[in-house]
Amino acid sequence: MREARPLIALLTDFGERDSFVASMKGVILSINPSAHLVDLSHQITSHQIQEAGYFLKSCYRYFPTGTVYVAVVDPGVGTERRALLVSAAGSFFIGPDNGLFSEILEQEVGAKVWQLTNPQYRLETAGSTFDGRDVFAPAAAWLSKGVPPSFFGPLVQDPIRRPVAIPVWHEDVLIGKVVSVDRFGNLISNITARQIREFRGPMEQSVEIQIGTYIINDLVGSYSQGHRQSPSALINSSGSLEIFLQEESAARCLQFGLGEEVRLC
Repeated sequence: MREARPLIALLTDFGERDSFVASMKGVILSINPSAHLVDLSHQITSHQIQEAGYFLKSCYRYFPTGTVYVAVVDPGVGTERRALLVSAAGSFFIGPDNGLFSEILEQEVGAKVWQLTNPQYRLETAGSTFDGRDVFAPAAAWLSKGVPPSFFGPLVQDPIRRPVAIPVWHEDVLIGKVVSVDRFGNLISNITARQIREFRGPMEQSVEIQIGTYIINDLVGSYSQGHRQSPSALINSSGSLEIFLQEESAARCLQFGLGEEVRLC
C-alpha cells in the first residue's frame, strides 16, 4: 500500500495577486516534494487575527489526522513576537504567537506548544518581513518529513490567547455577538445551537432574536425561507446562529459587522 502524502493546509491574508503564497509553496515543495498542499483561504481580511482564528476553528476537524496547518495573519512580523508550533487534536498548527490559535487552545485540552527557534529549519534571508516563507513554510515542510516537534525549539507554557468571545447571560437574555461575516454577507454569531435548545427549554418555546433595531421572530430552516427586506435567522451547518437576508448581503444592507451584539430573548 502506498504511503499517504503528507497534507499541509495554508491559511493567510495574503490574497492571490502577489508572490507570497507561491513563494511559500515553493519553499515547502523544495524541502518535501511529496507534500500535498491545500489552500484553506488566502482572503482573510488583512491583519484580522480573530477572523483567521474563527476560520481555522470552523474547518480543522474536517481534515485528516496529521494535517499540518500553516496560518499566517501576522501584523507583528519582524517584531519580537514568537513563532509557534502547536500539537493538538492529532494535527499540527504553525504560525505567529499573536492569539491566532486561541480557539484551538481553548477547545483542545492537552495541546502542546513549541517555539520555532532552530535555525536549521528556517531560511536565512536579509529581511524580516516574510516569516510565512522564511520560518513557517520550512517548519511545516520539515515537520511533514517526520522531524519531531521538539527539534524545532523549546516548549512554550504561555502562548498568547485572545479572549474568545462567548455569549453571556443578563437576567433572562443571552447576549452574543457577530464573530464572522462570510462572503455572502451572512452574519455568524457565537450563539450555538445547544444554547438555543437550552433557551427554548423542554416546551420548545419560540425565541426572539434582536440585532440592532431589528427583531426576528424565531428561526427558519433554510435560506429560502428568509426575506429580502428584513433579516431572518437560522442555525448554520457549523451549529451557530446566523442572521441573513435572502439572496442579499445582510452585512452591507443592514450595515452590521464584526462585534455587533445579538440578543436571544
